[in-house]
Amino acid sequence: MLKILIPTLLTIPSALLLKSSTLFPILTAYSLLIALLSLALLSSPLNLSMCNTSTLLSTDPTSSPLIVLSCWLFPLMIIASQQHLTQEPTYRKRMFLSSLAVLQTALLTTFAASDFILFYIMFETTLIPTLAIITRWGNQAERLQAGIYFLFYTLSSSLPLLIALLYLFNNYLNTSMKLFLLLQPPIQTQTSQLLWLACTLAFMVKLPLYGLHLWLPKAHVEAPIAGSMVLAAILLKLGGYGLIRISTTLYPHPQALLYPLMVLAIWGILMTSSICLRQTDLKALIAYSSVSHMGLVAASILTQTPWGLSGAMILMIAHGLTSSALFSLANTNYERTHTRTLLLVRGLQLALPLMSTGWLLINLTNMAMPPSINFMGELLIITSLFNWSPFTIILTGMGTLITASYTLYMFLMTQRGSISTQFRLMYPSQTREHLLINLHLLPLGLLIIKPSIISGLFY
Repeated sequence: MLKILIPTLLTIPSALLLKSSTLFPILTAYSLLIALLSLALLSSPLNLSMCNTSTLLSTDPTSSPLIVLSCWLFPLMIIASQQHLTQEPTYRKRMFLSSLAVLQTALLTTFAASDFILFYIMFETTLIPTLAIITRWGNQAERLQAGIYFLFYTLSSSLPLLIALLYLFNNYLNTSMKLFLLLQPPIQTQTSQLLWLACTLAFMVKLPLYGLHLWLPKAHVEAPIAGSMVLAAILLKLGGYGLIRISTTLYPHPQALLYPLMVLAIWGILMTSSICLRQTDLKALIAYSSVSHMGLVAASILTQTPWGLSGAMILMIAHGLTSSALFSLANTNYERTHTRTLLLVRGLQLALPLMSTGWLLINLTNMAMPPSINFMGELLIITSLFNWSPFTIILTGMGTLITASYTLYMFLMTQRGSISTQFRLMYPSQTREHLLINLHLLPLGLLIIKPSIISGLFY
């Protein structure tokens, strides 16, 4: 793990010291090398056990896919941000790239932590660079309000988790993820419903669960492209990953609290999908789409079945790549038209015909068309939810139908129709942008061959 963590840490001084003319090419190439090196983590010799273990860090089939996803998206964030930073002076470019590097290092440590206290510390550390990226490099004045929403939602929900972890440390004299799994009997939460809620609330807000999601659309709409990509692809997955880690150690789940959360998660799929149908802002539409998909992930993790956990892992990775690609495509439109309003940005297939292919392929994966990994993840989740309660098939089926509707609506609104006269003099798509989209599509295509390497091996 240190072979990836230390080189990532060294990108911080690299961003501050490299010549301005070679800043972007060298950092992109360097981070791509780290991403290729991280692929070795997917080959775990001990399928059901931790490996690369040290005192505080270790990887296993649950954390490895998320570490690789983080490493893969780091160079893509740098590629996507180049146009956004063109007008900025060199020292601001350096600060932006070093903020991304700090965030990347914190994320890798969070996913690799083998102790709940270290996991919590790094989980909260990711808040600082993310807040800096949103509030300093956002597009509009409302970015400060978005930052405040993001800060207070996360902090207010994280405090109960810290108290719960300190209580567990006081009782068991350790907070090791591995040792908690080996406890016989496991941590009893049937009698202490408050403990269970304290342990899961922070992750439910981070996912985010419907009802606790108001910070997410604000943060997405105001963040720069790199901020949107890392929020959608990695930071939401911290919630799912933390929920998988902590809920397997808490048993049995108190039914009085489990049912309301399941209802919120499944009902949230319908609500947020319906909101997407009437959105006028392209970035807000993609943000609400993320809430809808994460509702499926939350519900499947709460079922605590092997199929549910595997489906959650697959869908988290698939959604990370898909939503990041959608934000990248939305950004290519925004850089040319300087508006995100769907009514104004129409008929772009005529201006950017090759980019339209990227829109089509990414939209097909977003609506979970077979044989994409999104489809495999959703199929496992819907099956495990049906096994938990047959009634859920109605709600998840309707959710799938509405997802297909708003995805097609988004594609038709942006690509078809007549282009506005004010956008006739639009410069063509660049090689950088095509590389960015293809580097999202490549793993989405390759993972179809063997989705088991990102399934967490729960079955």
